[in-house]
Amino acid sequence: MQAFANKNLLKFLLLDVHQLKTLFQYPRYQHLDEEQAWMMIESAGLFAEQEMFPYCKAMDETPARYDSNGNVITHPQIKKIFAIAAEQGWIGGNASFEQGGLQLPEMIFSTGHFLFQAANNSVQGYLGLSGGAAGLITSFGNEQQKKTYVPPIFEGRWQGTMALTEPQAGSSLSDIITTATPTEDGYYLIKGQKIFISGGKHEAAENFVHLTLARIKDAPPGTKGISLFIIPAHRPTEDGSLEYNDVYCAGDFQKMGQRGYATTHLSFGDHNNCRGYLVGEPHKGLAYMFQMMNGARISVGLCAAGVAMAAYQYSLQYAKERPQGRRAGEKNPLQAPIHIIHHADVQRMLLTQKSIVEGSLSLGIACTKLYDLCEVTEGTEKENHFLLLEILTPIMKTYASEQGIRSVSQGLQILGGYGFTTDFPIQQLYRDIRIMSLYEGTTGIQSLDLLGRKVLMQDGKAIKVLMHAIQKTIAEAAEHPSLSVLSLQLENELHRMQRVLEFLLPKLVTGKLDEFLSDATVFMEMSSCIVIAWQWLTMGVEARKQLNANAQLPANTRQTLENTLHTLQFYFRYELSHTQSFEATICNGPLLTQLPLEAWEN
Repeated sequence: MQAFANKNLLKFLLLDVHQLKTLFQYPRYQHLDEEQAWMMIESAGLFAEQEMFPYCKAMDETPARYDSNGNVITHPQIKKIFAIAAEQGWIGGNASFEQGGLQLPEMIFSTGHFLFQAANNSVQGYLGLSGGAAGLITSFGNEQQKKTYVPPIFEGRWQGTMALTEPQAGSSLSDIITTATPTEDGYYLIKGQKIFISGGKHEAAENFVHLTLARIKDAPPGTKGISLFIIPAHRPTEDGSLEYNDVYCAGDFQKMGQRGYATTHLSFGDHNNCRGYLVGEPHKGLAYMFQMMNGARISVGLCAAGVAMAAYQYSLQYAKERPQGRRAGEKNPLQAPIHIIHHADVQRMLLTQKSIVEGSLSLGIACTKLYDLCEVTEGTEKENHFLLLEILTPIMKTYASEQGIRSVSQGLQILGGYGFTTDFPIQQLYRDIRIMSLYEGTTGIQSLDLLGRKVLMQDGKAIKVLMHAIQKTIAEAAEHPSLSVLSLQLENELHRMQRVLEFLLPKLVTGKLDEFLSDATVFMEMSSCIVIAWQWLTMGVEARKQLNANAQLPANTRQTLENTLHTLQFYFRYELSHTQSFEATICNGPLLTQLPLEAWEN
């Protein structure tokens, strides 16, 4: 596991910082304890190390490819990974016992998947899509749909997908034109095309279950008229066999990265015989799909953190082994070169990577815990967990992906010219991670969601819940003299966020929506910096508690805790300071929307 992830850090975050054990007091998770949970994480690490990691480069060098028969040829190891993942519960393990799952907390399930993502990010998506599709059917499908589609997905025989995007409509789902015509037999005839469908066709699965958005004839315009359908590539018959359902794979997109992960173009109903089965009620498809989309956004953020974690591990190893240059001020040319990790600027780059990666991972684990708490709590407590998860989801997805790209880029820089060659894996990881800021809604869309929806949610209640959570950590940190200055710094950042909102909200009140939203991405950058600072201060509080309470800690544990405190200091000095420029950008100067169209001609 150490080659692509830091086991000691992961254990510290999962068990100590975010207190996984607090979930075991609830009836849903009382069949587990901390020891069992960590054994599952170690099992996931072993699976990733033995069956995923060794094939990461091979899947890049022999990417998924489309053949003349409408098939997508993928690496044969993927089929084996499906079988093992199904057997060990890494497809449907977070489902309830009644649904055929292991009733695992999302904290455990997603942490296992994080290790898969760090080891080989081309394969985890297949598993995650299947689990998400089965979860959507379980939540909103009828009993027959659950019985028909969920078991073979959990068994790893069928692949679940999410089919939203169309050639003429990307993230603007209100513009989709795939049609669903009702029949007297209860099913719908589907006609249309979907593009960028991950896992839409490959050799590792016998069948594909496409969770598809389409518009029923005479449905209301816009998003209110969108319905959700199950469209199997081969539909089950009464005798248990499968028959072709007029779903044709028209191609596989050749990509810059994640080349082992099939990304397909699907055509439904070319011969007017594609049957779709309505999930839930008509015209509520987008609301249903958001369950899968929100889960996918957290997953994408964790995947970005996983890729960036692997790149950091490679960068750190290289910096320890690569001799080059001499210490500043050394006059003797015969003095042996030092390893580059001793150069201050290399340390700065490594700490930048570390602060981004570990901050992202901590936030991802925090989000999965909120998801679990939403499942087991009630009333006001549940509502507050839900609101906090809602506002953190776009931040998690955006920060981990955007800053993850920057983190891997720093790794390339550390390796110098070697980083740009195929001799080392970071160039592949740089290509792989670039898609993360595009998956499940681009950074711009996530930023519009944060400022235009989540900040305004329930008259600003979500942002208040977030600020309250941060204030709680600030108060805990203030009790430790070594953290008191940082706690004050973070408190000042909350005041900064408040000032920016006081500047922006009047624009909304006066109907200047374009002006209100024009710097949504800058607001996202500022908010992300502050939220990750909160995560680092949370880690720092736990590290300081443990160091103060036990002078006889094992050497590796003590090193993890001391490294946490050092990186905390680094983040507050080198990263959190960026918020000043974000505030200045939002609150001063002309807005981008004020430029006339002709200004863009040259």
